[in-house]
Amino acid sequence: MEYRRFQQTIVARMDKGEEILTKLQEICEKEQIKLASVSALGAVGEFTVGLFDTVKKQYQSASMTGDFEIVSLTGTVNTMGGAYYAHIHMSAGDREYHVFGGHLNRAVVSGTCEMVIQIINGTVDRVYDKEVGLNVYKFD
Repeated sequence: MEYRRFQQTIVARMDKGEEILTKLQEICEKEQIKLASVSALGAVGEFTVGLFDTVKKQYQSASMTGDFEIVSLTGTVNTMGGAYYAHIHMSAGDREYHVFGGHLNRAVVSGTCEMVIQIINGTVDRVYDKEVGLNVYKFD
């Protein structure tokens, strides 16, 4: 992985074999990012995404392996209890142009991943909402 910071924007390249969420966290912790918007594209060879079941209040996950193009990777970085927290969704297409996606749990780069992190001045923490079953924004 390599990246460059241009004031409030970081442009990053993640390389074959690297796990996207791990590298995003490395960048954010090194750069002390507390709030940001994230977008990316590229190619992955394996990934796991989840779908939140609003009745059971739990995620159902599915893992994919093969050649996939990232159609969209988008999300936010903020904090929960003052610690790093990322909420990322990803859609990826296969050879037959079927697209799979959801809440990103894991993704391993197979070619490259080009990411842009737009840093936002400020902080927004998260708190667990028992009624919804998710970690939601907490505005003080």
